Amino acid sequence: MRKVVYYIASTLDGFIAGPDGADPTGPDGFWPIAPDYIQYLATTYPETLPAAARKALGITAESTRFDTVLEGRKSYEIGLAAGVPDAYPHLRHLVFSRTLTQLPAPAVELVADDPAAKVREIKRETGKDIWLLGGAELASALYSEIDRLIVKLSPLTIGDGIPLFSRNAAFDPRLWQLTDHTALESGAVFLTYDRAPDSEAQG
Repeated sequence: MRKVVYYIASTLDGFIAGPDGADPTGPDGFWPIAPDYIQYLATTYPETLPAAARKALGITAESTRFDTVLEGRKSYEIGLAAGVPDAYPHLRHLVFSRTLTQLPAPAVELVADDPAAKVREIKRETGKDIWLLGGAELASALYSEIDRLIVKLSPLTIGDGIPLFSRNAAFDPRLWQLTDHTALESGAVFLTYDRAPDSEAQG
């Protein structure tokens, strides 16, 4: 069965964005992006780069790991504000929202139903793994469906911000097994964790 992979960048203190939720890697962002980081993404996870970045880097490779991306409304609206209605036209792109009624990009699928039920349906289909882009609210709604975590850990702390999972998430400890790790010279570390067979943490 296809895996749901929460592939996400995080600070050392566990935040994926600042308190305002704006793009931390944008023109006014605080998140440094080193050349070796971009190169690693381009060679290892090329489909996770937005279309504009793929074009700028001359990336034409097909998806290696993911063929579907899941995104919450707030994350999607960051792209809309930048004039990008579909940052991932090379992937099946689903946006989850109960407030939006339509999307400006016809290829992007709007899902108003229960996220977990929809994702269970997609997992049963044939295909590559499913990339959970975020944000924290959607990650919390899909907490029980996440099979793998790939954390792009940045050598950065910010003190406060939006955590990996929403603060509204239910308390539900789970165990994860470290299955891969790559450290870059710039200080970023890519950590891959799979859900342990017995995924509930033991006291």
